[in-house]
Amino acid sequence: MVSRAEVLAEFTAPGAPYELRTIDTERGPHRIFAAAPPSLRELAESARSDAEYLVYGDERYTFDEAYRRAAAIAHVLVHDCGVVPGDRVAISMRNYPEWVLGFIAATSVGAVAVAMNSLWQADELQYGLADSGASVLLADGERVAMLAGLDAASAPTVLAVRADDEQLAGAAGLQVHRLDERLRALGEVPMPPASPQPDDPATIFYTSGSTGHPKGVLSTHRNVISALMSWELDTLVGAQLLAARRAAASDPTTRAPEADTSPAAPVPQRPAPRQGASLLGVPLFHVTGCHAIALASLRAQRKVVAMYRWDPEVAAGLIEAEHINAFVATPAMVGDLLRVAAETGHDLSSLRLVGGGGAPRPPSQVSAITSSFAKAAPNNGWGMTETNAIGAGITGGDYSDRPSTSGRVSAVLDLRVVDDDGNVLGVGERGELQVRGTSVFVCYWNQPDATADSFVDGWFRTGDVAYLDEDGFVFIVDRIKDLIIRGGENIGCGHVEAALLLHPLVREAAVYSVPDERLGEEVGATVFAAAGLDVDELLVFLEDHLGRFEIPSYLTAVMTPLPRTATGKIFKRQLQAEMLHDLRAAGVID
Repeated sequence: MVSRAEVLAEFTAPGAPYELRTIDTERGPHRIFAAAPPSLRELAESARSDAEYLVYGDERYTFDEAYRRAAAIAHVLVHDCGVVPGDRVAISMRNYPEWVLGFIAATSVGAVAVAMNSLWQADELQYGLADSGASVLLADGERVAMLAGLDAASAPTVLAVRADDEQLAGAAGLQVHRLDERLRALGEVPMPPASPQPDDPATIFYTSGSTGHPKGVLSTHRNVISALMSWELDTLVGAQLLAARRAAASDPTTRAPEADTSPAAPVPQRPAPRQGASLLGVPLFHVTGCHAIALASLRAQRKVVAMYRWDPEVAAGLIEAEHINAFVATPAMVGDLLRVAAETGHDLSSLRLVGGGGAPRPPSQVSAITSSFAKAAPNNGWGMTETNAIGAGITGGDYSDRPSTSGRVSAVLDLRVVDDDGNVLGVGERGELQVRGTSVFVCYWNQPDATADSFVDGWFRTGDVAYLDEDGFVFIVDRIKDLIIRGGENIGCGHVEAALLLHPLVREAAVYSVPDERLGEEVGATVFAAAGLDVDELLVFLEDHLGRFEIPSYLTAVMTPLPRTATGKIFKRQLQAEMLHDLRAAGVID
């Protein structure tokens, strides 16, 4: 039977739609798509059509209407806010249509779209604005209300989206404009002239590191578009392999029936195929939501149905009403949908693909997808903000055969596994997973030392412990970096520890992961505190310094210094083991 390598070679050969060419870069040879759109501007413009693109509640935008709306926002950015190529335009809001439209507007005029985590609290939001140097902030009412106390002299111009008077009052003293009023006064205008180039900066997405503040991941137009086209290529290759597998499964010895000489019966007219549709349940400030769902739907002409927040009951209703055929989310969200599918009478038969990523998926969930959604193929992948969400992927029969793997490497990337000395390891040997290629980010914004530390000879150090099998499938088994992945959210242990240490009665803090059946991991913490500390009061204190998802679910306080290793570091493994022992003894976890 034809192999994946053979099908890839066919689709990427010279003159083929996904022709790959190799170019030399400072980080080694990279493969690029010869026919790729040069920028996100051209990508959005070429997608204009009368098909539906964005759906939110009762609001519906075609691809053409979305582009024209984005052009008007771009006009406001350029002519009212003075945005020029290279300026940073921050976006902080729920999954409203304005998030996508603002992103298209900013990147189309050569600005850098800065995706702000909408779960951040006020001090984190203000840090992101200062760190990115954003000149404009597109924000919904909830975020506008967090701007109180921001220095007006250094604050960006704020374009408020869906904000009421009370929320706007929170930003008194700042330059704030209601975006909808500006757009109504403006009417229809063309997209302002600009010509962003493939290697111009396009996006900054913030990712939690193992210590300190979140880091801004800067990527170019080429980085992002390479990821989008890589998904397209993987989809086509997968479809051809599936067709080949089905053909091979048929009985070649079966004789063809003799020709029927009777008059031909009328051929019934088949209805036109329904437009593809994706459910946007993950936040757009993640590369999964922005890239894998919203942007990937442009060339594919898929409808994107956005949710205000994740609610599995609401999701099931939308899947049924909007005939959703693709759902890409974290394993926790997929698990929620599986539960709802079993408990309710919603018709979810339109689903054809149930994808995942962002956190380890229990192998049992793979078979559960197949049994619960008869027509849906399970899908999984490994990627990072730093790789623009691609890396490795797997779907269908391959995934059912190997439910513990994250798949095989994307066409524009190379993977390797190395030991502590940088030696490349062989099949089945565990070490650090490193990645190189066209979708890998440029740098950490304003952090040259962190960037330099993250690359070795052009290879990005992922911090994941992995191994490759004899067929090239990658298996992620551990993490080197001090991170917790809670339902797809990266949480830096050091960031949470720093917030705990802001409390006047906390002397030392250690943060670690606690296994969770639904979310994969939860946040656990042990603090050495002075007499008088109230744990419940400490948790309330953290609400002003951490996102809700970052606040420890399990917190214990002790009155003695925390144990340390021989090198003087807090012995987190011991504290984690003690916490897990206590939780198991109490029947809280298995």
